[in-house]
Amino acid sequence: MKKTAAFIILVLVAIQFIPLERTNPKENPKLALHTDKKVMKILQKSCYDCHSNNTRWSKYAYIAPLSFGVVSHVKDGREALNFSNYKNIPKDIKLARLKRAIHMIRLGTMPLGSYTLFHHDAKLSSNEKKIVIKWLHQEIDKLEKE
Repeated sequence: MKKTAAFIILVLVAIQFIPLERTNPKENPKLALHTDKKVMKILQKSCYDCHSNNTRWSKYAYIAPLSFGVVSHVKDGREALNFSNYKNIPKDIKLARLKRAIHMIRLGTMPLGSYTLFHHDAKLSSNEKKIVIKWLHQEIDKLEKE
């Protein structure tokens, strides 16, 4: 039992030294999303840590094994829809991602439960969901008319 505990502790200490990418690429303001202040405030509060280059890396993002999940979620979020690079996303991809965002918000799977567990303020109220979904529909309509 002592050997097992010592091994687990050794592994937990060793994995702290695995290098992970926790940077925020420089943002070009010309490519970033600019929209209504009310929508921006909600997106920045609930979405930007994973869906922009403006991630606020929390303390637990530096503690393995939690850090593996955090870094992975940020990487996946930026690849899925990055508001810092919003104007550079191809139209067809942007349309698909915005439609998917509506679906995920309605299901309650965005923001992620694992994120809102540590960031209670990021959880979307029903009113905030309505505001964001309305904005998403407007963005989709605008893109479809282009």
